[in-house]
Amino acid sequence: MKTVFSIAALAAVAAAVPAKNNLLALRQAAPEITDDVILNYALTLEHLENNFYQQGLEKFDEAAFADAGFPETRARIQTVSNDESTHVSFLTAALEAVGATPVQECTYNFPLDDVKTFLATAAILEGVGVSAYLGAAADIMSKTYLTAAGSILTVEARHTAYIRDQIDQEPFATPFDVPLKYNEVFTLAAPFIDSCPSDNPPLPVKAFPTLTASPDNPANITSGTEITLLTPDYVVRPADGSSQIYAAFITVTGPVYAEATPVEGGFTLTVPEAEEGNAPIGGQSYVVLTGCNTAVTDETVAAGPAIVEI
Repeated sequence: MKTVFSIAALAAVAAAVPAKNNLLALRQAAPEITDDVILNYALTLEHLENNFYQQGLEKFDEAAFADAGFPETRARIQTVSNDESTHVSFLTAALEAVGATPVQECTYNFPLDDVKTFLATAAILEGVGVSAYLGAAADIMSKTYLTAAGSILTVEARHTAYIRDQIDQEPFATPFDVPLKYNEVFTLAAPFIDSCPSDNPPLPVKAFPTLTASPDNPANITSGTEITLLTPDYVVRPADGSSQIYAAFITVTGPVYAEATPVEGGFTLTVPEAEEGNAPIGGQSYVVLTGCNTAVTDETVAAGPAIVEI
């Protein structure tokens, strides 16, 4: 049976979603956003990436990469893995140096069916990492921390470009990267996390309902392409039964909206084109459902983000 959410009750949507782990409860009474909290937020993501690469490299040896058509890729992925491990050590030491408690790694569930899936997931995680650092940058007060976060962001961006190139995606798909807010990032990370230590410091994040791109969408999506976004196990409806629901594509210069039409299992929409002078929609793109076409905030997001490659 599907749960029906009113678009007008967005503040309660995330709390109404069944948590697949203990993360949601831990974060509801989270502290205000400070530099220490932001570093632990970054460390949470670095733990996830670090563990992901460790699991993948342990499972797939050089022969597995070669058999999958990537004979020279594993060595570079080992370098990426080493970078993520270094990021974990750096952020942990930085938190300990100021007397803050670093979060510990969680228990994860990654899709590691084959090398191609591993690399495709790596590209997504690295892209989300770039957007996470970019989105948090404006909240960092310490110039030292901001510079350190920036130096990690640029490395994550190089990881993204390399891996995208390996899997035949455009490595430089757009002239601007996309900043994501804390809850948007957590929504994308949460499906990979089974549980976290109960004594981890709380973070100011919550997960929105999951939104996914339909596997039946066209292979090559551009502006003007009709796509479907899926709302598994729930339905989003306007409170008055008739108001428009929008799909908002997030960009650095602001959201780009498209009217979303309800269909069985989700919504269809036509990918919009950003107005001239604004950041284009391209590459690993993020789209949320909202009842508002003037702003995307934690109060107006009904579901998502979904990731759509454009």
